[in-house]
Amino acid sequence: MQKIFTFSTLLALTVALPQRNRKGSQKQQTAQQQAAQVPQGISQAQDGSTILDDTVMVNGLPIRFKISAPANQFLAASGVPGAVATSANGTLGANVLLHGDGGQSFFDFPNQNVQANTMGVALLAPNQNLFWGGGSGLDRTDGVEHAQAINDFVQTALPQLVAVNMSNVVFTGVSGGSLLMSGFFIPAQMQNFPNSAVELNCGGLTPQVAFQNSATVMTQTRIHFQSTQSELQELQGSIPQAVAAYEQLATDAGLSTAQINQLQTVDNSPAGGHCEFDGKDFVSGVQTMLTSFSNVMQGGDGTVQGLGAPSNGVVTTGVVGNENLKFVGGQKREVTRESMVEARWTQDVVEEPDFNFVICDRASCE
Repeated sequence: MQKIFTFSTLLALTVALPQRNRKGSQKQQTAQQQAAQVPQGISQAQDGSTILDDTVMVNGLPIRFKISAPANQFLAASGVPGAVATSANGTLGANVLLHGDGGQSFFDFPNQNVQANTMGVALLAPNQNLFWGGGSGLDRTDGVEHAQAINDFVQTALPQLVAVNMSNVVFTGVSGGSLLMSGFFIPAQMQNFPNSAVELNCGGLTPQVAFQNSATVMTQTRIHFQSTQSELQELQGSIPQAVAAYEQLATDAGLSTAQINQLQTVDNSPAGGHCEFDGKDFVSGVQTMLTSFSNVMQGGDGTVQGLGAPSNGVVTTGVVGNENLKFVGGQKREVTRESMVEARWTQDVVEEPDFNFVICDRASCE
C-alpha cells in the first residue's frame, strides 16, 4: 500500500478551532485540541541545535513531531533556515521518543540535545487524549494502528526532512509510550530496525500482538526497563511480566544467560513514584533518564547521573534472576486514565470567554 505523507502546520491549527454549542458557550477542549494551540515552528534546542515542530499525515493520522538536529543536517523540504543537506542519508542517528499519557514529555522534549551522535525526535500521539495506543490504562485499543504509524513516519517521513543514519535509530518510551512500545511496536515493527535499542521508562506490557521475526529481533535489540520502587500498583504487575516475557523470547531465540544479560537490563532502585526517577518529580525524573540515555543504551557504563536514592546510579542489571522486581508500598491506584496522565503543559493554554490562546510555547513568550 502506498503511504501518503502531507506536511501541514495548518492542519493542527484547524483541529484547534473552539467547539461551541447553540448557546455560544465553549465546550471543554480535548487534550489534542489544546495541544494544537501550542505553536509549531522552528526554535533552538538547549545545545544550540535547531528544533523543527510540524505535523505530517501518516496513514490518515496527524502525527505532530519535533526533530532536533544541527541546522545543516536538515533538507530543504523542511523549511529550516540553514538547511543544506542534499541527501536523506546522514551520519546522525535518531532517538525517537514516545511520551506518556497526556503528552507532557513531547512538550518538554527531554531528548532534544544531540547525544552520542544521535539527534532527538519526539512524536505526539494522534488521538484526542494524547494516549499512545489509545484506550486507557493497560488497554491500548489502537496499538496496532499507532505502532504502524510510528514505523512509517520514521521510515518514510523522517528522511524527507533531515539527513539521518537509518542504521542507528533507537527509541524511548515514557509511561503510556512504553506500553505502546513493548506491547505493540517491538513485536510488530522492530524487525524493521536492526541493531536498535529501546529504553522503556515507567511502563511495560507483554507483547499484545504476534511477534514478527522474534528470533532475529531478540538477538540484536538492546532493551532496558526502568521503574521505581513506588510505581503505580498495576504497573508493579505488568512491568515484571514484560521483563519475563522478553527474557523468554531471548531464551527461545537461543541466547545464553550472559548474552541475554548483555542485551536486556532492568532497574527499579529509585524510591520515587511513577516516573520519578530522581526521587522528586515526573518531569525532572524523565529528564534524568534521557540526559544519561547514551550511558544506558549506547555502550556507556550504565550510570545515570542524578538518580534518586537509594540507587547507586548504575541501572544496567541483567534481567536473568532479576525479573521479580521488589516494590515497597507504591501508589495504590489502578492504572487508569487519570492515574497515568501527566499534562502540565496545558497550563500554558489559557481559556478566555470567546477563545483559547497560548501565552508561552516554552521557546518564546508573547
